[in-house]
Amino acid sequence: MSQIDRIKEPIGWLKVVFGGLIAIDVSLVAWLAQNFRTADFSLIVLSVIAVAGTTIAIIGVNHSAFRRMAKLEKP
Repeated sequence: MSQIDRIKEPIGWLKVVFGGLIAIDVSLVAWLAQNFRTADFSLIVLSVIAVAGTTIAIIGVNHSAFRRMAKLEKP
């Protein structure tokens, strides 16, 4: 397996993880928008923490993918 293939394979998996995290984040934000008036305060706080956590994870996966793509561009 060549060096390029060894870098491209994890990038493919990172795309899957990125898409899953985006779906989770959007779902959490939608739930929060629909239920912030009726839900218990502790549930609102937990959902805000979950949104922040998934957003941080999205940023981390994005940075990881871009670092690996930069390795592909190096000669």
